[in-house]
Amino acid sequence: MERKNTAGTLALARDQRRQPTRAEAAFWQAVRARRFANLKFKRQMAIGAFVADFCCFEHRLIVELDGEPHASDEARARDARRDAFLRREGYQVLRFPNERVLGNLDFVLREIADRIGLAGLPSSDPAPPGHLLPRGKKD
Repeated sequence: MERKNTAGTLALARDQRRQPTRAEAAFWQAVRARRFANLKFKRQMAIGAFVADFCCFEHRLIVELDGEPHASDEARARDARRDAFLRREGYQVLRFPNERVLGNLDFVLREIADRIGLAGLPSSDPAPPGHLLPRGKKD
């Protein structure tokens, strides 16, 4: 049975874009605007009846960042059902704990690169060209 995006799913995605977790905000800064390997990521994308944290359509890749709400047995079972649906839709799903993203974002980005066959990429530069440096700092 195919699940369609509902108004509720789209509204939830919009709300989640407005209130990202610290890990989501850090990851988004690293990948937005093609900053990471020139890949286009979208955040909080409604796919069927679910909302994916981050999606790269070009590689059919979904990146999920999991915090404490994902730790219960019930939440893990719900995530497994969700991941199974997304895999049936042709997506690869990568999950990372928030702590990993906040503690070692480069590791997360290397894992993503490895998964889609882009091994050996340089680390993402969180400050794109033209980014304002702190006062008193020069290139």
